[in-house]
Amino acid sequence: MSISIQRMSTCITRFLLSISLFAVSAFAIAQSTSQPAAASADASPRLLLVAAENFYGDVLAQLGGEHVTVTSLITQPNQDPHLFEASPSTARQLANARLVVYNGADYDPWLPKLLAASKAPQREQIVVASLVGKKAGDNPHLWYLPETMPALGAAVTAFLIRADKTHQDDYNARLTAFLASLKPIETKIAALRAKYRGTPVTATEPIMGYLMQALELKVSNARFQQAIMNDTEPSATDIAAFETDLRQRRVNVLIYNAQTSDEMTRHMLKLARAAQIAVVNVSETKPADISYQAWILSQLNALEQALAGPPK
Repeated sequence: MSISIQRMSTCITRFLLSISLFAVSAFAIAQSTSQPAAASADASPRLLLVAAENFYGDVLAQLGGEHVTVTSLITQPNQDPHLFEASPSTARQLANARLVVYNGADYDPWLPKLLAASKAPQREQIVVASLVGKKAGDNPHLWYLPETMPALGAAVTAFLIRADKTHQDDYNARLTAFLASLKPIETKIAALRAKYRGTPVTATEPIMGYLMQALELKVSNARFQQAIMNDTEPSATDIAAFETDLRQRRVNVLIYNAQTSDEMTRHMLKLARAAQIAVVNVSETKPADISYQAWILSQLNALEQALAGPPK
């Protein structure tokens, strides 16, 4: 995600602090990287995989199965993803990892800095933004882009086969099953697009922007959303336009990012509720104990209910 000067300053400060943590734990890292991953006598060592965000970690686990051990760094839906704080355990995880997956497009700029501070020749990395042709300045919420997970699945499976050719057949079978498991999401998107394309909606941030495009909904207040995403102050004109859309019920749904809300977005939420506009709460981090597929479908179902309006 594009980050404001204030956020960038915070990230840099925390990164510098993390360097000192790395220095303190350097001996432990050297010890751990010299040892193979634990495994039973009759099994090959598991591949150690790290994901910056837990929805990517869930996908890694689905694709690798019992042949991998997956660690996700950001796991709490109430945690601001842009202000992740490194720790010595993070350093060890990255040093030991055979593969690191992160979003890119400035969403998690702390991760490449941590990788640069923790060299590991055996480690590969996948930057999701690069897989789908996105860069800094683009909407970084790539897990809502329908093309993302098929591309990530193929890239991760290619890595797994390179690193562990013994289980190639299993990895290929898991990829096939994973791609099939995404079909209900594609079907739901197609159904909602056919029924609700052109419906006016708005959002506090473009968190579901790619899904809104896929559904062909009419999304307003793009500049306001961009400002909130970048942690900058929306202009008075953009604030007034958003307020008017809500007070005059020019939109049917408000999509609200409850994970990184502030006084301004809470103000818009209050106006939406006062105008009896349907609100769909979304988060940037997958809830625990639910798969990526189930999470996306649950949000599409909530959006469908909101678009349908109250029972008649």
